[in-house]
Amino acid sequence: MLFSTTALFLCLALAKSADAQSTIHDIVVGSAAGALTYTPSFISASVGDQVVFHFHQKNHTATQSSFSDPCHKISGGFDSGFMPVSATDTDDFPTFSVTVNDTKPIWVYCRQADNTPESHCGNGMVFAVNPGANGTSTSFQDYLNNALAEGAQFKASASATASSSAASGSWTTAAYGGVTIPAAPTESVVTETITVQASSWTTTYSSYPGSPAATPVSLDGTVHTVIVGGSDGQLTYTPSNITAAPRDVVVFQFHQKNHTATQSAFADPCRILTDETTGEVIGLDSGFMPVGANATEFPTFNVTVNDTAPLWFYCKQHLPTGASHCGMGMVFAVNAVADSPRNFSAFQELAIELNGTNAVSASGSSSAPGSTTTKSPGGASASFSMNFVLVFGSAAAFIGALL
Repeated sequence: MLFSTTALFLCLALAKSADAQSTIHDIVVGSAAGALTYTPSFISASVGDQVVFHFHQKNHTATQSSFSDPCHKISGGFDSGFMPVSATDTDDFPTFSVTVNDTKPIWVYCRQADNTPESHCGNGMVFAVNPGANGTSTSFQDYLNNALAEGAQFKASASATASSSAASGSWTTAAYGGVTIPAAPTESVVTETITVQASSWTTTYSSYPGSPAATPVSLDGTVHTVIVGGSDGQLTYTPSNITAAPRDVVVFQFHQKNHTATQSAFADPCRILTDETTGEVIGLDSGFMPVGANATEFPTFNVTVNDTAPLWFYCKQHLPTGASHCGMGMVFAVNAVADSPRNFSAFQELAIELNGTNAVSASGSSSAPGSTTTKSPGGASASFSMNFVLVFGSAAAFIGALL
């Protein structure tokens, strides 16, 4: 009995000693500034050590890959799944732990925006456990270089798709005015399993070359506030061009004057989107949102992003002279591909070149109900509310001040 008790104490002591010798390695993933980094970027670890990934701002993963193919998950490798973190979070960051089972290198990357020019891995967001020393064939620097090389391939592929479209004479004309414009890119239908937090679902959507990944930042999405107009009479949306993921909400907040947020098409920037076959209006439209010069409360119009296809918007207001706000460059875009011939600048330039020609028929005034919800087949749905006070001396002054 004495032997058994002594052996038990010895086993417990050995176990306690082993626990005391194991190390926890804390790795910060991302940052409040939006850095695409793991900090530190590589570590040396012993068998039994724990690697704890602490996920900070944005929406990242810790996914196991291979040295030769850094930006793709290996079969059977671990994957944290996406870990969305709000910009306002300051503590209680989500974590994901990996136990080191041997001394072989472990290669890790973030799979956000996989296979696109925006790939986090392709932009250098990689990490390693027990890489080889600098100068060896399995060094961390060589692994990083492999990731950057894959990222360059993603960018080149997207650019080549856009360039080949232009080089092959793939052009068309705008809806009116006889202006030659790049043809629409060829879309591909993608079916993908999306995992966010504890939820997982399968989605089918149309993907365009260079489109962002379809993974939402969170189940509730991110809110993007866009200021329409301004106290100095600006004919602008601020910001004018954003990247948004499915489930994100674009909140158009209407400031002074009388503007709209109306969905159009790249080839027809200053008229509301219609079905090409039936001519039926299918675009989202806030209606006119008049706001007084001294207003302190502003009406809003919310658009929920449903996929990654570009969304185009304009203001359908006209001046007494007949000039349109759209024709003066007051346009906005969601997910316009920057390195595509159909980027935001091209959309705005086309609106100005056409100068709103023939757009009058689509710019009539609309009523403004207290709240409503509409849907568009163009990858978005919308709702809006109005809450504002206008004080003017006369109807004429009211109308004149708002144009």
